[in-house]
Amino acid sequence: MADTAAEAPPPIDPPSTSSNSPTKATSTTTNYLHPRREPFEHGLLPIPKLIFPDATQTLSHLKSTLLAADSSNRVNPEILAGALQISTDHSRLILETLSSVLHNDSDPLVNAKTPQEIDSIGVNVFDLLVYLYIQSYKRLLPKGHKDSAAVADVWPSTSAFDGFLSALSPLQLVRSNSRRFMPSQADEEAHQLSYLQKHLGNIVSLLADSVEGEAEDSLVVSMDRFEHIGFLIYFGEKGSERIPLSQNSPFFANSDPDMPAVPVPASQVLDWLLQNVATTLEHISERISSKENGPSIASDQDVTMADVSTSPAKTLTSARGPSFIEGVSKSSYVKQASDLKGSSVKVVNCHESVIYILAPVRYATVYGCSDATIVLGAVGKAVRVEHCERVHLITAAKRICIANCRECVFFLGINQQPLMVGDNHKLQVAPYNTFYSQLEEHMNQVGIDPSINRWDEPVALGVVDPHDSLSHPAGVSDVQAESATRLDPDQYTNFLIPNWLGGEQDGSTKDNPFPLPDAYLASQQRNHKNLEEIKQILRETTLEDSRKRELSNALHVYFKDWLYASGNIRQLYCLQVQVPLAIFVDAESEGSWNFSTTVDLTTSRSKCDLSYCFSRI
Repeated sequence: MADTAAEAPPPIDPPSTSSNSPTKATSTTTNYLHPRREPFEHGLLPIPKLIFPDATQTLSHLKSTLLAADSSNRVNPEILAGALQISTDHSRLILETLSSVLHNDSDPLVNAKTPQEIDSIGVNVFDLLVYLYIQSYKRLLPKGHKDSAAVADVWPSTSAFDGFLSALSPLQLVRSNSRRFMPSQADEEAHQLSYLQKHLGNIVSLLADSVEGEAEDSLVVSMDRFEHIGFLIYFGEKGSERIPLSQNSPFFANSDPDMPAVPVPASQVLDWLLQNVATTLEHISERISSKENGPSIASDQDVTMADVSTSPAKTLTSARGPSFIEGVSKSSYVKQASDLKGSSVKVVNCHESVIYILAPVRYATVYGCSDATIVLGAVGKAVRVEHCERVHLITAAKRICIANCRECVFFLGINQQPLMVGDNHKLQVAPYNTFYSQLEEHMNQVGIDPSINRWDEPVALGVVDPHDSLSHPAGVSDVQAESATRLDPDQYTNFLIPNWLGGEQDGSTKDNPFPLPDAYLASQQRNHKNLEEIKQILRETTLEDSRKRELSNALHVYFKDWLYASGNIRQLYCLQVQVPLAIFVDAESEGSWNFSTTVDLTTSRSKCDLSYCFSRI
């Protein structure tokens, strides 16, 4: 079927689902249809011109315009900007965001690294149409936490801020909605499927071609066009390989690749999709009802960790859904690649804690956290940080979106511009500042380029996110969000991840893989030089042994005071470590000073250098 655009076709009316329908989903179907969460969680952009009053009519006209502009069915940001009457920067942002949530990893746009490559490759028109259509989606209102009393004492008090639009802090905004948190995975899946159930007719019509014939058969869908619906849905058990959508359909399955299948009436395609959606919604309803009426089981996709710890006896992941880290409070938490079974991770409702996720993942979400340091190893697609306060986030990632956060610092190794949306206040960005032995290996696995770091190029969009169901007092949607400032180089320090990976395969990373800008490199070298000078002065100091012991004890007291004041002492207790004296006299070294700033991790018998702590005394 030729990819030429005719007059915009009307949307398809949902057909009847009588038992005589030849395309009805049969009882032999073993795999349920699932929505792809990624477009809904990481693909929505608060650009007002992408919210269409009549999406079907607008996108049908856009389809004709774009197909006429390029015979290859791919369009670049410049063409898209002209068609949508938006800036080229915004159209390029659309393509970058779309590339991070595409269902087809073989699409050349997925691997484009620079703006020039994106401009050259462009985006497939039909992926773009489906993506633009779901910009009308509004996220599900967060659900109540299962133990509100337990989390009440971690909510921070009102902060005194001047000159900001919102009267509430990000966490207080969530709290004002009955202390609501992220919906369960089943709730979100049902919400997304219900949205698709309502709009699939219009989406199928955008992918269909008009042909001559009877009115009911005037629209047909080819196998190639049908595969673009895979941007939104897939078949298969969660955690298993996703089979191409056409191979699960009764009308395209087992088609010969060398002989394109005959296009199918769009009404038949819609009938089959809607019946599978209805079957899945019924299954989800039964599962939720069963869960509410009986004890939960370990394999349920909605199992989350409310009482997590570093004990190996506790499981973090579910084989059928994202890995959750939830409810960590006043503790430290460590997970490595072997501990995570899925391709995404969510850190939810964690407070006054340090969380290390030293693994390669495709997607990561940080939601509702405060007064925490979170290290995300390597994120190949997208990170979303939302409703957080006083969080230090360290990540190497392809892209990041930050929404409704306050007083947070982001240490980034990022290949695309950081996106700021919603009501953010007093955010800071800085270059990436850590490493662990397998970091570069994990970055290679997920496709992060350390030679590209756009940490200091944040892009701010609207204050009000039209996709967010939380009410917000910020005002009109076209007010630009507050951007982030650069961290003062004098405040920049390396974050040292202890080498507790004794049970993991050793990696080759020995230093920060992202080159530092000159100002931050100079500050780092200056701090290191000052530390070495202090060490040298102490080594050359001539004192009696009793005075050396007094000085050693005094330095040790200051070191311990710093550990307590900074909160790092909690990490050491949580990880069951033993802290020796920071400085001691080596009697066998003829009175010379010997420096010991190591921490013995008894769980792995490995060492971590804490000289950076000593430098801050």
